[in-house]
Amino acid sequence: MTNVDARISELVKHAYEHAPAARAILDEAGLAPSDIAGADDLYRIPVSNKDALVEIHRDNPPFGGFLTIDPDDLPRIYISPGPIYDPQPPLDDPQAQLAPFRYIGIGRGDRVLNTFMYHLTPAGILLDEAIRACGATVIPTGPGNTDLQIMMMMALGATGFVGQPSYLMTLLDKAAEMGMGAGVVPLQKALFSAEPYTESQRQRFESEYGMRTTSAYGTADLGFIGYTRAGVQGFCIMPNLFLQICDPETGAPLPDGETGEIVATTFNKSYPLIRFGTGDLGALSPQPQCEGQQLLGLFGRSGDAIKVRGMFLHPNQLQFAAAQFPQIKAIQAVITRPKNRDVVTVNLELREGESPAGLAEKLSALAQQAARLRIDAVNIVDAGGIDPSERAIIDKREWD
Repeated sequence: MTNVDARISELVKHAYEHAPAARAILDEAGLAPSDIAGADDLYRIPVSNKDALVEIHRDNPPFGGFLTIDPDDLPRIYISPGPIYDPQPPLDDPQAQLAPFRYIGIGRGDRVLNTFMYHLTPAGILLDEAIRACGATVIPTGPGNTDLQIMMMMALGATGFVGQPSYLMTLLDKAAEMGMGAGVVPLQKALFSAEPYTESQRQRFESEYGMRTTSAYGTADLGFIGYTRAGVQGFCIMPNLFLQICDPETGAPLPDGETGEIVATTFNKSYPLIRFGTGDLGALSPQPQCEGQQLLGLFGRSGDAIKVRGMFLHPNQLQFAAAQFPQIKAIQAVITRPKNRDVVTVNLELREGESPAGLAEKLSALAQQAARLRIDAVNIVDAGGIDPSERAIIDKREWD
């Protein structure tokens, strides 16, 4: 039995004994913990996708029956669309989560701009904790306020940046307009997440500015899943997770090299998610260049949800917002990306004879509340302007 097999067997046994939701999933599948001896047996456990997780949490509030520790021992609780209340359980191996930061050299003496949000979602605080655990100093700026960020970066000599690569592009463009180019900007290290990191961006950051960079792939439910390394295609997978690539329809594991849904099992016993379907498509390398697994890349979504500015936009969020206005017959969101910035345009088809007066403002406010995502424009289209056979969210962004 390999170390991974032993960890999986132990995890399933622990989850069955301490997490009612895990017990229910195995019981319904007619499985006992002894039936899962290792990775090769995981396929027998059904995949639980995000929609299933929403239902499980709704029926077993507030944590769906997955939490195996006393809730009073949780340092933080977040919320995801659904709603799902995401507990932040203690980490079994805190040092394992520091691998991406260690890779780019974050440590004592670094001052790091953390441009992720600190409220509701886990990114800001979790990265804050990791940066400090590496011995560096955090400058907790959050998103936006570009002029202020540049002032702090220069005045404090910030050597590190964490956030979305498009925002660092914006920050550097603005700094250049102010006369502060590559020879003046103090940033030396950058960790990105929440959106694709393109080759043109990498060339600019690493070649023009001399930064050491990495891009981390993660979810609110699982934390960091993997991170990029120079000369390695895709992502090196974190040691606290085991990934399978599965048929999106059947959940059956696919051979290494084939594309399918990324299904993750986390070894965190406090909140054990076993065979959690991320909804992302990817492929595992048959010959990993990492110590563990290697994910060759992210190749789209198996469902209808789209990640925009680091947040998932779900069709049901749009439908919830539209349902509050009886004059709306159909709704569709279109995502574009001019000038390295995600733009969300919502198209509305109204029922015959209805007036659009004031609708755009009210819908934008409600959609932002439901999805925590700003709507950039609302267009009223002619009758029949929204094809009911099309997706509710159309992604027209081009990434290099």
